[in-house]
Amino acid sequence: MTYCVGVLVEEGLVMVADTRTNAGLDDISTYRKLHHFNVPGERVMMLASAGNLSVTQSVLSLLTEGVPGEEGEPAQRLIEAPTMFQAAQLIGRAIRRVRAIERAGFDAAQIRFSISLLFGGQIGDEPMRLYLIYSAGNFIECSTDAPFLQIGEHKYGKPILDRAVRFETDLYDALKIGLVSMDSTMRSNLGVGLPIDIAVVRRNALNLEVNHRIEAGESYFHDLRERWSAALRAAHRAIPRPPYGPAQKS
Repeated sequence: MTYCVGVLVEEGLVMVADTRTNAGLDDISTYRKLHHFNVPGERVMMLASAGNLSVTQSVLSLLTEGVPGEEGEPAQRLIEAPTMFQAAQLIGRAIRRVRAIERAGFDAAQIRFSISLLFGGQIGDEPMRLYLIYSAGNFIECSTDAPFLQIGEHKYGKPILDRAVRFETDLYDALKIGLVSMDSTMRSNLGVGLPIDIAVVRRNALNLEVNHRIEAGESYFHDLRERWSAALRAAHRAIPRPPYGPAQKS
């Protein structure tokens, strides 16, 4: 299992991804799930992954080396895509290419072909964009009305994002909320865990402003977890007792 979230606000883009990969209770490993395809000053693109690790690695390799073209066209690398929309289309083609190659083996072994990707960034003067790309290669785009997208074990962190994130949210507040969302997911699902990779890109900067891995024991993340837990306990104590059940003594 995994959890990744992308938040696209007015000031820029935040991406947060865990690194835990498991194939059973006794086979837990750490793999990077947040990848960068950047040319500073020209483009900045980030790709976060969830699903079958072998499928993800095959898709990433195709995007790095070149996705074979259609109808005799030359192979194209993700770093060469002219727009974010065409880059998202290229990622979809890479997924379908891997599916076509691996389908027989997956079916024979009764393994589900599973991959989902968050793809965000900016190329040149075009708008900054964030997409969720599905295992069929189709995708949806993040909007100002719902300025975040998630993949993997998303249900535990979504209520926090729903309540706290707006398009007008400060860029580093968006990062903080994303980390709270990650912490809530980690507390409820052991398949999601540290280290956590984070990236922050300011709109029109065309470069990474933050590219950092949060390791176990890092003071800020530990403090954030403790403060959020304390705030939740204080909040529920401050809410009046429900007026149901036996009458309360005056």
